[in-house]
Amino acid sequence: MIDPRADLDSDVEVGPYSIIGPQVKIGKGTKIRSHVVVEGRTKIGEGNVIFSFATVGTVPQDMKYKGEASELIIGNYNTIREYASLNPGTQGGGMVTQVGDYNLLMMYCHIAHDCTLG
Repeated sequence: MIDPRADLDSDVEVGPYSIIGPQVKIGKGTKIRSHVVVEGRTKIGEGNVIFSFATVGTVPQDMKYKGEASELIIGNYNTIREYASLNPGTQGGGMVTQVGDYNLLMMYCHIAHDCTLG
């Protein structure tokens, strides 16, 4: 299910049963496999592959989080494998979680709020 307000480049592939939220932006050539959740203020660059059951951009796992407008920014050409979770930032850490380019995030990996990787 792709929210009509989401901003997907014309050649983005979204597999069955995946959920793409209204504030999501996904760049050219990115492939979202089946059963992926992408929500929140999430920007995903070009050429990424996100595998089944990954959870991207859902609320931070932080008890102090109160719904602030934080972001998750993922660069280009990353591979995010099954069951990985990536959370946006929090007010206490700068409001942004950022993943650079050409990273391999293996199964069950967690990129917590406010992290900068790559």
